[in-house]
Amino acid sequence: MSNLSFSALSMDASLLSNLESLGYQSMTAIQAQSLPLILDGKDVIGQAKTGSGKTAAFGLGLLNNLNVKRFRVQSLVLCPTRELADQVAQEIRKLARGIHNIKVLTLCGGMPMGPQIGSLEHGAHILVGTPGRILDHLDKGRINLNELNTLVLDEADRMLDMGFQDALDAIVEQAPVERQSLLFSATFPKQIQSISERILNNPTVIKVEATHDHSTIKQHFYKVEGREERDEALELLLLHYRPESTVVFCNTKKETQEIADGLNYLGFSVTALHGDMEQRERDQALIQFANKSISILVATDVAARGLDVDNLDAVINYQLSRDPEVHVHRIGRTGRAGSKGLACSFYSDNESYKVALIDEYMNQAIEAEPLPDSVALQNKPYDSAMRTIQIDGGKKQKLRPGDILGALTSGGELTGDSIGKIKVQAMRAYVAVEKGIAKKALNKIQNGKMKGRQFRARLIQQ
Repeated sequence: MSNLSFSALSMDASLLSNLESLGYQSMTAIQAQSLPLILDGKDVIGQAKTGSGKTAAFGLGLLNNLNVKRFRVQSLVLCPTRELADQVAQEIRKLARGIHNIKVLTLCGGMPMGPQIGSLEHGAHILVGTPGRILDHLDKGRINLNELNTLVLDEADRMLDMGFQDALDAIVEQAPVERQSLLFSATFPKQIQSISERILNNPTVIKVEATHDHSTIKQHFYKVEGREERDEALELLLLHYRPESTVVFCNTKKETQEIADGLNYLGFSVTALHGDMEQRERDQALIQFANKSISILVATDVAARGLDVDNLDAVINYQLSRDPEVHVHRIGRTGRAGSKGLACSFYSDNESYKVALIDEYMNQAIEAEPLPDSVALQNKPYDSAMRTIQIDGGKKQKLRPGDILGALTSGGELTGDSIGKIKVQAMRAYVAVEKGIAKKALNKIQNGKMKGRQFRARLIQQ
């Protein structure tokens, strides 16, 4: 069913021609099953993972519903984390390129209130944000939902995991009863059932099987008892395989920080990612990991949502997830695009039941195997190839990636080959450069000019 073409849908012509220019031709499974219903104004519950194309499914639906001439909030998309909200807003803007003067606004916690208040005063068509911050603005009367026609709950299971239940209920109370509601969730715990009964009107439930091809992922399970054995096993695997990019999953924020600190002490290029970190630290961690300045990210499931990294070399489950679906979701981040992926999982005797659940869910016989030879402990930790320069200027100062690349390559001493990913945010920009030229690159930024002025810059410590 998923080789249906978008052009077969009764959708606004400008949306269709933009999809063509973006190279979107045939629909993914979730799009083929949900889009006709969404365009028909029906409420939908979609079970689908990140990467399934669900954002385009609800994004096209709400854009098709939009009346651009009415400069009022007509769509609200709620997401569990700022990282995901940013990705969703970016995708909606991309899909909306064919429509003029459309305003998409992101409102998330962990960001300064002032600029958000200013943006809200100017109005918007579509709001994307985290429930807590959206509710803050609603309570202060800065958002008016009287003309809302589409409400989307994205990754609803994670929002409930993070304790957003009350905020979601309070937001829905202020939304018009006559509206379309769409709920997407990777897993279906009982609370999803109860929240969907309250929020949705006679919804159609669509379940899409994970489209990930597990044949490219090599799974290894190791039986380890106690914290000390786990730590030794983790060090041994990282030194044996020396992957360029690894996510180590833990189940608690405390453990995440402790494991990252321990690996850092052993000389690994590592950072933690969890909900107790400040938003700025989380941003920096994600940027450095994505641009290859840091090779290991130790994260909780919630923090790793919105992780926009292509083809991880390895995923290590320091703790197994309590939910086999989450396990599949974790390991599905490696081995993409046809490359071989590595997934290693630790479990103790009293966690054998979790292994049995995964075994049953994935329909793969799981056997514990011995750890690699301890001779690997003589290897050096993998050393990241890049360093990251932070520049104190961003979109607000009209900086663009091309300006930064131009400043670094002017004079011809540095070439584009030694410069990696460039990320420009509202007030800051980050550029990855090869380690060997990091100091020279920093000097060029600090002493050169972009947009006719000098910017302060520094190398981020790892």
